[in-house]
Amino acid sequence: MPGRFFLTTPVARVARALGVPDPSAADGARRNIQPGQEVWVLTLDGLQRMRWGIIPVGRVNARGRPVMETIINARSETVFDKSAFEGVRRVVIPVDGWYEWTGKTRRKTAWRLSSKTGDLLLFAGIADVWNAPGGRILHQVAAVTCAPNADVREIHHRMGVILQPGDVRRWLGASEEAARDLMQPLPEGMLQIDVADDVDWSGA
Repeated sequence: MPGRFFLTTPVARVARALGVPDPSAADGARRNIQPGQEVWVLTLDGLQRMRWGIIPVGRVNARGRPVMETIINARSETVFDKSAFEGVRRVVIPVDGWYEWTGKTRRKTAWRLSSKTGDLLLFAGIADVWNAPGGRILHQVAAVTCAPNADVREIHHRMGVILQPGDVRRWLGASEEAARDLMQPLPEGMLQIDVADDVDWSGA
């Protein structure tokens, strides 16, 4: 389940890989993208920046109570059924990979997970808009998660739903029923997993 992303591929190259216009935004290598920071997100209209973490203002749970916690990941099993996610749209989060941690406090091992081929990993996501105080409009996103495959299982009990390139348009624009079929673990053997002992965890 992604708790930190990284994206070192230039955004112009990301746009080319996705077949969308270059947003013409200079962006340096980002080796530690944290919840609350902006990430590049693919929509039907192209690439745009969104805040990672849905602030659920006005959203309620099945009991009608306000959802209080910021949502950075949404479970695939309930994302289309929970009232807290009503009205969200489907998007894709293109990154080079993500990090997970194992072990006890103060002795944790950080793991870097990326594609063995060096290609982008395309995380299924949901997006929302928060009309913040002062008239500010904040676009926000959360990753969709599923059960882990065998590669990730020893590291974490969840992983992000990672789409194949040919399924991106289907996730973005197809019916909910068609999108449900895509919420599966990535096939085994496609990830490179290394110890991430060279990352400055204090910054992006």
